[in-house]
Amino acid sequence: MIELAQRLIAGDRRALARLLSHVENEREGVEQALAVLFAHTGRAYVVGVTGAPGTGKSSLVNALAKACRARGQTVGILAVDPTSPFTGGAILGDRIRMRDLAGDGGVFIRSMATRGSLGGLARAARDAVRLLDAAGFDLVLVETVGAGQSEVEIARAAHTTLVVEAPGLGDDVQAIKAGMLEIADVLVVNKADRPGAVNTVRALKAMLELGHPAARSQMISHHGRLMPAAAPVNGEENAALWIPPVVQTVATEDQGIGELLAALDAHRAYLAGGEALARREREQIAIELTDRLRDTLLAEALAALPPAALAALAEQVQARELDPQGAVQRLLAALPGR
Repeated sequence: MIELAQRLIAGDRRALARLLSHVENEREGVEQALAVLFAHTGRAYVVGVTGAPGTGKSSLVNALAKACRARGQTVGILAVDPTSPFTGGAILGDRIRMRDLAGDGGVFIRSMATRGSLGGLARAARDAVRLLDAAGFDLVLVETVGAGQSEVEIARAAHTTLVVEAPGLGDDVQAIKAGMLEIADVLVVNKADRPGAVNTVRALKAMLELGHPAARSQMISHHGRLMPAAAPVNGEENAALWIPPVVQTVATEDQGIGELLAALDAHRAYLAGGEALARREREQIAIELTDRLRDTLLAEALAALPPAALAALAEQVQARELDPQGAVQRLLAALPGR
């Protein structure tokens, strides 16, 4: 594993591919490689791309990658695919839509199966992003599975989160119900050449004015209606808040990609201009440490329990002889050292 890590740092793409497989399969010893590589991370900018199925996320990632390559950036793409019910692997549908990038040495595409992980991301996605970071890619694009209301997990792994919408996909209120507006740093209305695109843009902007904290801070109430304030009502603090722009694109025709890149650059500059980037990274690390601690403690607890303890307590709960929380307390009491 250490040798693979050293080869990855030296630019060996085969070592990168092997380590990604080891991370996904949770192979023993991969933590050693990740520990060696961690000092070489922190240079890539991570952009998450999320949204409902059918909005054109893969086509948008393909267009973004081509535009970034045109200005000299190297791009790593992590496409989180649904898990195949037959093989347990990724269906690889995203690679079919990214054929324009085939053969480009400055692009690396990896599909990863969710394997039952909620939140639109695979459990090992954070480590996979770090591998791409350590491999020296300037930009890492993470495309989520398109699972709808569980997709907010991407905001815990990316510096900038793109939420992709498309006209004609149903109720505009769905974006609010799914919590998507809260995680969006940039809103993209893809397939903007379709009928209804103008209405979708208008609806998203209206939702931002009503629901986004940054947008509301720059509105005032006049006779019961929200109206733009002549100046930020709370002074310079609210003036520095980021309001997600709404960008229209037609990814398959490369339309609007320049404007989208400009919005990404603006958000990156906003984060770098103060403490926002450092604060966001600290929050993401704290969440990751909590997740890892929970998973590790759970695995150790289950391994320490007698084999039949869980099944016996489940039968008691089923028979209504014990409530679920009481069963948990008994499991904790059965752990060595308690």
